[in-house]
Amino acid sequence: MHPCAHTLNKCTRPPTFLPFAVSITRRLLLQPRWSTLLRRYASVSAVELRFGQPLHETHPHLLKAGELTPGITALEYAQRRSKLAANLPKNAIAILAASEIKYRSGAVFHEFHQDSNFFYLTGFNEPEAVAVIGKSIDGDDHTFHLFVREKDAKAEQWDGVRSGTRAALDVFNADETGDINQISSLLAPIVQEASKIYTDLISEPKNKSFFSRFLYDQSPKAEGLAKVLKSKSSNTLPLKDVLNGFRNLKSDAEIANMRKAGQASGRAYTDAMRRAWKKEKDLAAYLDYQFRTRGCDCSAYIPVVAGGQNASIIHYTQNDHLLKDGQMVLVDAGGECGGYITDITRTWPVSGTFTPAQKDLYNAVLTTQRQCISLCRANANVSLDELHNIAGTTLTDQLKQLGFDTSGNALDALFPHHLGHYIGLDVHDTPGQSRKTKLQSRQCVTIEPGLYIPNTEAYPAPFRGMGIRIEDSVCVQEEHPLVLTTEAVKEVVDIEALRN
Repeated sequence: MHPCAHTLNKCTRPPTFLPFAVSITRRLLLQPRWSTLLRRYASVSAVELRFGQPLHETHPHLLKAGELTPGITALEYAQRRSKLAANLPKNAIAILAASEIKYRSGAVFHEFHQDSNFFYLTGFNEPEAVAVIGKSIDGDDHTFHLFVREKDAKAEQWDGVRSGTRAALDVFNADETGDINQISSLLAPIVQEASKIYTDLISEPKNKSFFSRFLYDQSPKAEGLAKVLKSKSSNTLPLKDVLNGFRNLKSDAEIANMRKAGQASGRAYTDAMRRAWKKEKDLAAYLDYQFRTRGCDCSAYIPVVAGGQNASIIHYTQNDHLLKDGQMVLVDAGGECGGYITDITRTWPVSGTFTPAQKDLYNAVLTTQRQCISLCRANANVSLDELHNIAGTTLTDQLKQLGFDTSGNALDALFPHHLGHYIGLDVHDTPGQSRKTKLQSRQCVTIEPGLYIPNTEAYPAPFRGMGIRIEDSVCVQEEHPLVLTTEAVKEVVDIEALRN
């Protein structure tokens, strides 16, 4: 492949262009216009170029040629924008904003995490940016605007490299760009001319995005945009309802990223089970280290490492107690690859060997999980809500066999959460997506039944104080499920064999 190829699987660009990948715009992907759309940098070697995120030319150990973010090509991002535009009315626009940098205190900031919808459509992984996808008046084309922070040597010395407006065109394939500091004047005419506006920035100001400041800023700079947006309020519709349908069905590349995260995370779990742990925090640190060294970018969320009765707290994240023989430890953690997450929970005995009661309750949960995973196929014609009801019936039957009183609503106290949720770029992906609709091929979900037994006389003595949850990430396929996290062992005999 020619070294200038950045966005296509094969390069047709003349070899006289410079070694840096000069990528093409969305229009060029569909309708080549060589004379007006080819752009190039000054005579700078690729190794001397720096951007606000890894690219193949600067980080070939992280991205393959053609990829804009790990595992996802620039072409796929362009196709996502085209698909969104195809579902908008003529002359409508969609507006999205990047996430803000969040601060713990003063100048101490949290790790940056991009807004998922913005990332899904752009692949751009910096703060203070706005994307606008506008459908043409005749409905045959669309324009991708990407407004970003301009290059600034002094600011970059303190806060890190920025990609800048030129890269917005050359690398991220925007048709139009501009300095984010001029967003009010840049965006006002685009909004003014739009027939409809699809955005979640007005209805969800809690996001506190860089863009949303202009909705409340009374300065002259922002006043024009605020007035235009107010005048268009009757033609403003939520964007997430449109995007959820696209994001909910994963591409081959997305599934591959999630499988990579699941494989690395699962192997980290299995290695952790081989060791004897004395502290929750040590186990948490080990898993985070293993996720990263096995190929994940980071942990996908704050882990739960809960020994003994702590396992009955669904979102226990203190992770500061001791682990004692005779107890079990419940771990809910996972890694992230290229922005895509995996979600795993395992429960195992601290000593490495289950007691008879622990084994019985554990198998009750495992039997339920196996049954529900087997139904994660499109031809089973079930929804997540229906799977949850199936899990409830199976758990009830299992508990009866163990001597529990399951009359009335007894199970609600022992299994207080839903069986599963959608996963993808977010741990709880596509917020607002109904769990009542039938599962479709290429949806990715978690299956996580659990039992949490209070330490009271209302329950059989051998099981009091136990908390067990078993969770896997699963990709729905037409005829059989694809378990993305199968490397994390979960059979009793396998768990015990790791230590013995």
